Amino acid sequence: MKVSELAKELQTTSKEVLATLKSLKLKAKDGKQDLSSAAVSLVKSQFKKSQKTTTKSVASSKEETTKKKAVKKAVKKVVKKVAKKAEEKKTASTDGDKKGAPVKKRVVKKIARKKVVKKKTAEASSDTKEEVKVEAKEKPKTKISKEPVFTLKPLQRKRKKTSSKDDTKTPDGKTDVSVAAKTDIPEPVEAKPVEELKRDESLPDIEIKVPITVKDFSTKIQQKPSLVLTKLMKMGVMTHINQSLDADVVQHLTREFGYNLAKIKTQEEQLIETHKQEEDDPKTLKPRAPVITFMGHVDHGKTSLVDRIRKTKIADQEHGGITQHIGAYSVKMDKGAITILDTPGHEAFTAMRSRGAHITDIVVVVVAADEGIMPQTKEAIDHARAADVPIVVALNKIDKPGADLDRVKKQLMEHDLASEDWGGKTVVAPVSAMTGEGIDEMLELILLEAELLELKANPDKKASGIIVEAHMSKGKGAVATLIVQSGTLNDGDFIVAGPFYGKVKAMFDDHGRNAREAGPSMPVEILGLPDVPEAGEAFYVVEDERQAREITFRRREDLKNKKLHASQKITLEDLYSKIQEGSIKELSVIIKADVQGSLEALKDSLAKIPSDKVKLKFIHTGVGDINASDILLANASDAIIIAFHVGTDARAKREVEEHPVDIREYRIIYDAVTDIRKALEGLLEAKIKKNFISRVEIREVFKLSKAGVVAGCYVTKGKVKRKANVDIVRNEDVVYSGVIDSLKRFKDDVKEVTEGMECGITVEGFTDYQSGDIIEVYEIESIAQKL
Repeated sequence: MKVSELAKELQTTSKEVLATLKSLKLKAKDGKQDLSSAAVSLVKSQFKKSQKTTTKSVASSKEETTKKKAVKKAVKKVVKKVAKKAEEKKTASTDGDKKGAPVKKRVVKKIARKKVVKKKTAEASSDTKEEVKVEAKEKPKTKISKEPVFTLKPLQRKRKKTSSKDDTKTPDGKTDVSVAAKTDIPEPVEAKPVEELKRDESLPDIEIKVPITVKDFSTKIQQKPSLVLTKLMKMGVMTHINQSLDADVVQHLTREFGYNLAKIKTQEEQLIETHKQEEDDPKTLKPRAPVITFMGHVDHGKTSLVDRIRKTKIADQEHGGITQHIGAYSVKMDKGAITILDTPGHEAFTAMRSRGAHITDIVVVVVAADEGIMPQTKEAIDHARAADVPIVVALNKIDKPGADLDRVKKQLMEHDLASEDWGGKTVVAPVSAMTGEGIDEMLELILLEAELLELKANPDKKASGIIVEAHMSKGKGAVATLIVQSGTLNDGDFIVAGPFYGKVKAMFDDHGRNAREAGPSMPVEILGLPDVPEAGEAFYVVEDERQAREITFRRREDLKNKKLHASQKITLEDLYSKIQEGSIKELSVIIKADVQGSLEALKDSLAKIPSDKVKLKFIHTGVGDINASDILLANASDAIIIAFHVGTDARAKREVEEHPVDIREYRIIYDAVTDIRKALEGLLEAKIKKNFISRVEIREVFKLSKAGVVAGCYVTKGKVKRKANVDIVRNEDVVYSGVIDSLKRFKDDVKEVTEGMECGITVEGFTDYQSGDIIEVYEIESIAQKL
């Protein structure tokens, strides 16, 4: 905000704002000067204080005038008394002179002098600030002393004296602002870097990136470096202007200057926060169309049902009649619109959810009325429940001779999906994709379900949403299908999706027509991204290319770090520590068994394990080998897979390499129950094993000026690497365990030294080397208990 804008807001002039800034020791040249948010808040608070003081000063001025009148009266009385005493003394002295030697002229002069005194005392009485002191001695002329009889102290605020001398003056006579400012510095709170300061709600926040130098800190808060150094000295921190300050010191220092230290947000965090704030305002929200996902068993008619709804032949265009990629379509009806995702099964749905994508509002589980619930149908139900999404059941193929609706409804009850006509809450719609029977009724039921959800979004802001599908096309480049969840996407917008950014060069609706804009719940295909983002990635519209470049650069760096340090999912070994931390309240479990009887027995046994801090949640159970769908579900839900007398298929093994999950294989039910109980009690701990890889003998100890104490060594066995774990052994006792800090060959730093070579070693935190000590180098291996 500029000085002139702030003056306008405060209903004052720019000169007054500049004067206030100067009084606060803040720099500002003219009305066009830009001010930081911290400076603006300080000026506003100062103006509020001044408004309060003006009201007080009006009342106090009246009191001062009455006091001044009283003082004037007192001064007049004192002056009269002094003049009277002086006159009495003069008359006494003249009487003495008359007795000795009568001199008429002298008497006349004295009388004249008395008159003069009276005149001047009368004049002096009119001056309230000065008092007259009349000398009793005889002089040829009467002089009025400039020194007052008593000093009238003006009404001032008490100030704390710094010293008897004027330390604010420099040798050349100028005022040293840094020293003068010391008089206004309050006694600082003693800094305690170990204890974190609690946020003071009455103070404004200031964003500072730490570590920061004293110079940069003073610029940030618009204060002189000398004042910052003074504060640091009082805090017990001796430093200089170019010294970096850590987070603890900066936190206490900002509090000393009247701020709360706020974590500086990245461009991405600021972008997401802005989108959320704009979405949180209920006044800006408007109803949007529901997003529907069709899931179910193979060949139960998912795509045929969508095809019937859109009245086009999508299924005929697909290879072999099976959906090859995710499509997104919008269907307009009399009572509203519906956006439909035709997914290739529930695996894609869960894969998107594992990336944090929550795009679906309602899941429609398609069940063939002649076949009933199949294994993949059950998986689809479990995946929808794990995502906490409402389920609508579409009973397809009711036109077939073998269709038995009651039998399927009974199966649905076994999976806690009782239909409304059977006393439950699940919407069950009988339909036929071939004849079109019941389609309109099903869509109306879906819209009714959506009304209960009260789906709303803000269309009047920058767009954000989810990438549904993306592929590389010849002649077009990267083509991305996306659904706008909030805001409006316009042609020419800069968007960020995963580690890529681009400008929307072209946009097409679900019918292949050019589109200029896309609002909430609208699916569109866009061109302009440099590469293919993953399905389920969130996209955001940004201000410009610079912001997009900065966000994607940071995302690519984060992606590299994730690949280097693959995130581990929850395991039984670390379960107890996570429970104690309070980071988890329930343990999600997937059970796969060889037969249904074993599955039920294992599930019942695990459900009986008592625990007051955490509960077991069975998100999926099934018969057969662990498949890729199980891995995806476990990854998305942070679950543990318990396998009983079953293996893992080839595709699932490949998924495990990409998405690590904890799989436990058992042959006895008792072992599975015991391990889960031990995990909950914190008894299942991983074994730590030391694998010794080399042995080094210390032959000489060197004390160097730069490197410190260095052990001159000879590698007798194996290979020594820098940053390796070591035990220093003396007389067969381990005297120290640590990490190799530096490894040298002569004067050169090296990464490793092989057997039969000499080297120089320093161990982190240890200097007490002795000739003859043995350094044993080892690797730490964490071994899970064999079950």
